[in-house]
Amino acid sequence: MHSARSHLMRAYSRQPISFVRGSGARLWDEQGVEYLDAIAGVAVTSLGHAHPAITAAIAEQAETLMHTSNVFRIDWQERLGERLCKLCNMERVFFCNSGAEANETAIKLARLHGHRKQIAQPQILVMENAFHGRTLATLAATDSAAGQHGFGPLTPGFVRVAFDDIEAVRHAAQELHGIVAVLIEPVQGEGGIRAASPGYMQALRSLCDQHGWLLMLDEIQAGLGRTGAWFGHQHAGITPDVMTLAKALGNGFPIGACLARGAAADLFSPGQHGSTFGGNPLACRVACAVLDVMERERLPHRAAVLGDRLLAGLQNALHGHPNVRAVRGAGLMAGIELDRNCQELVGRALAEQRLLITVTRERTVRLLPPLVCSESQIDEIVTRVSRLLFREMAGSDVAAHGESLPVEATP
Repeated sequence: MHSARSHLMRAYSRQPISFVRGSGARLWDEQGVEYLDAIAGVAVTSLGHAHPAITAAIAEQAETLMHTSNVFRIDWQERLGERLCKLCNMERVFFCNSGAEANETAIKLARLHGHRKQIAQPQILVMENAFHGRTLATLAATDSAAGQHGFGPLTPGFVRVAFDDIEAVRHAAQELHGIVAVLIEPVQGEGGIRAASPGYMQALRSLCDQHGWLLMLDEIQAGLGRTGAWFGHQHAGITPDVMTLAKALGNGFPIGACLARGAAADLFSPGQHGSTFGGNPLACRVACAVLDVMERERLPHRAAVLGDRLLAGLQNALHGHPNVRAVRGAGLMAGIELDRNCQELVGRALAEQRLLITVTRERTVRLLPPLVCSESQIDEIVTRVSRLLFREMAGSDVAAHGESLPVEATP
């Protein structure tokens, strides 16, 4: 262990492993041990590690021009903005450096929207189990008492309602004044891989239209092909007013984006928002290269096919496991909910199975493999996860199979 690590703030509970090299869905540690990556940097490296097209784009652009500031027009920013807007039927985009910054941008747009309507204290509806970031505003929008502890007073202006429950939204519309927007993840990633139903999303779109609210979708984890469509909301056939992206957009290079259409696209005027590094030539060149690969290799479609394989494999392998409460999936997002706290499985997966996983909401094993995985790698993830979970229940009667596990997936 390097002594320099003692100088790092204790913001993370890190595993005692350092990776030094990666290729596709594989990683190698300092001792040369190979691991299978089933989390892709938490839905970031969708193209896998060390993708040659991304490496080439970084090297060429870094040698040419990295940063000039947003005082000047940036050609790669213009190109990326046009491509993203065409993919999701949006009109304008603001580039930043992370998902939390993209959501901060959306929150500012919602408040501007409210003030334009002469609403002095605009309110944004957010969801139970939601995660939108760790800045002060996005932390208030996030449903995590543990994450919020010690950081009060929380930013006001958020009202929480049940997820995937349209009656809860209708009730809020009747009882509350000053609602200006709804902020929601089409698939709650940190919330345990829970997908909003298409009917709910369609009804939400109609309610927003009826009341003049902005429908703001956090696609930071679910967007860019991971659910089997370019964006999670496309399964419901709707279009948001505001949408946020990050994670997979740079395949590991920091970039975030907030897209808008209609009135929301014209809310900002010069001086009302900004980012020193946001949308610099290097970040936008890399993101364009990411889109090139995703389009050329049809990765959203691949995620749908591989996601079906992953979900079916997990369902079959974990059939009858007495500690598994549900298996949920949306493309290459999968969650295995257990009946107890299972956070220790992250370390055990590394040590026993050479597999990278995460655990979210304490009880759900989350899998987010790269979209470029082979079929055999998907099968191997299923094998290693099932080994891990059946070893975990050592002493239980594994032969006594119960009813099939409930499966939840986007259409």
